[in-house]
Amino acid sequence: STIKDMPKIESPFVRKEIDGRYLVTPEITEGYNWVFEDDSVMAIEKLHGTNVSIIIQDGIITAIFNRTERIPFFNKGKAHIIRGLLESYTRGYMENLLDGQHFGELIGEKVNGNPYKIKGNVWIPFETFGQKHLRYKSWGKYPKDFNTISEWFKELIPLYACMSQGEEGRKNGFVEGIVFTHPDGRMAKLRKDMFSWFEGPAHKEEEVKV
Repeated sequence: STIKDMPKIESPFVRKEIDGRYLVTPEITEGYNWVFEDDSVMAIEKLHGTNVSIIIQDGIITAIFNRTERIPFFNKGKAHIIRGLLESYTRGYMENLLDGQHFGELIGEKVNGNPYKIKGNVWIPFETFGQKHLRYKSWGKYPKDFNTISEWFKELIPLYACMSQGEEGRKNGFVEGIVFTHPDGRMAKLRKDMFSWFEGPAHKEEEVKV
């Protein structure tokens, strides 16, 4: 079977250049009404790591990829990825993963400045751990209009930081944004730095497109 890269996930709101920043507007992106209209959509914390996928065949991990780059088990520059996968396995995060390709986020040391302040690394699989532990149950309890969502984003609880740092994580923990996930596999993303009220360094991908 062919190896897929994690598909690029788009914003459900149209983004435009405003004062040199690439910001969301209240206009809904074409084809993304499902984010706001389908009650089965889950809002899951978007972790700020690096995308790592594993291939499982006959219950055994047979390949590891960072995006589309295959990562050998024995390596020098990417050993933290292997350690993160081993840590994930030790914690039981890989239980219930069937044969196939599984995407997740590797977080921790050597990855984006380690905003979660964890020792070492750990791989967080999207479809099991993410949907079970990093889901915002408050999604859907408010109107799903632009202004309400913007205000809700200002108050997002950093779910993973709460798990890893406790009360300190709740107060000062990092939360990047949300991935909206439909049961049929469709996804959309919103980050705090896409809103005009955000103060701080923008995501590195967000140079304004000329």
